[in-house]
Amino acid sequence: MSPSYPIRPISPSELPQFARAGEQAFNSNWPAEEFLKLERMVFEPSRSLAAFDGDELIGSAEIMSFDMTLPGGNTVPTAGVTGVAVLPTYRRRGVLSSLMRKQLQDIAAGPEPVAALFASESAIYGRYGYAVATYRLFYHFNRAEGVVSAPLDPTRLRIVEPAEGRDRMRSVFDAYRLTRPGMMSRNDGYWDLKLADPEWIRDGASPQRCVLAEDDSGPRGYSLYSTKPDWGSDGLPNGKLFVNELLGLDLTATRTLWADLFSRDLIKEIEVRSRPVDDSLLYLLTEPRRARPAYRDGLWIRLVDLPAALTQRSYSAPVDLVIEVTDDLLPANAGRWRLRSGGFLDKATCERATETPDLALPVSALGAGYLGGTRLGTLAAVGIIAEHRPGAVAELSTAMWWDPAPWAATSF
Repeated sequence: MSPSYPIRPISPSELPQFARAGEQAFNSNWPAEEFLKLERMVFEPSRSLAAFDGDELIGSAEIMSFDMTLPGGNTVPTAGVTGVAVLPTYRRRGVLSSLMRKQLQDIAAGPEPVAALFASESAIYGRYGYAVATYRLFYHFNRAEGVVSAPLDPTRLRIVEPAEGRDRMRSVFDAYRLTRPGMMSRNDGYWDLKLADPEWIRDGASPQRCVLAEDDSGPRGYSLYSTKPDWGSDGLPNGKLFVNELLGLDLTATRTLWADLFSRDLIKEIEVRSRPVDDSLLYLLTEPRRARPAYRDGLWIRLVDLPAALTQRSYSAPVDLVIEVTDDLLPANAGRWRLRSGGFLDKATCERATETPDLALPVSALGAGYLGGTRLGTLAAVGIIAEHRPGAVAELSTAMWWDPAPWAATSF
């Protein structure tokens, strides 16, 4: 039998021990004091959990508080799960499971009906009711391959220090995030963290740089990027450019920001990190395959309060069916529910039901479809969802699907 290890929130003075668990588990080599400076910008002690063996902190998990945009433009309080780690010498003893179960119980007792995370290993979190709800693309261009097709309209571009452009970037981000499901709010601490840019995390690249796109109405977009200069033995430039974030509120700003980065001199390769799967860039390029898109999972979603979560979002089409949900960790979610909505402009309801279910599914399947980016028919095809009434899966999948595709630009 696995031993039981006490779990509790930590005090601020215990943060070095807390961070050590993550450093060991993730095989990191960050400078401890410098890392703690960054961690303190966003750390919420009351939302931390640590497992102990005597005085030794052996496992960690924490939450960052966000508001997440849902299909239809509403936002929902969301527990951003991060910092989940167990010391290598305590693996396979039930420490992680105890932390995850305790954390879910704590979230369920609070105001957040949804939890979300980015998974370091995709095999871990399905057992706790999480499922992939967003995907993201990564690009790799070689020299002169990023050619934007249409002629550019005049948009003013201005290079600024990231700290100087912070308020303008924030206004663009806050406007953009309400247009796409999966986008998370960013508080002052998160912006401090994003723009901190210490030398030890750059891996030889330049400081982070910022370009603002503006017109007479104000800021319309921005890019955050860094460069890594290099020269080959033949004297030719081998520099790299890393696009960390690029957001535009209109086509002109978006197109002009991309054209600016693709035209930089002395650059051999451009790497673009985390873009939506329906990224407009792929339709602006003269040769889209030159982007070499790599498709990866993004945000994992867990419904904590099922009826509250399902009634916060909008639905693309009318839906009226009874779903039978299994949830081994949060029994309040389990059972039969009747989900009804008249479509986009109609407020959804989700109430307990006794009728014969139209379909049966685990809570993780609802998490997968929650932001509108997963076709539930695929989950039914592999046996995750069982259809009891013909057409029920298509009805629910159509109602939950959303345009634009969900994307989580805020990592945590």
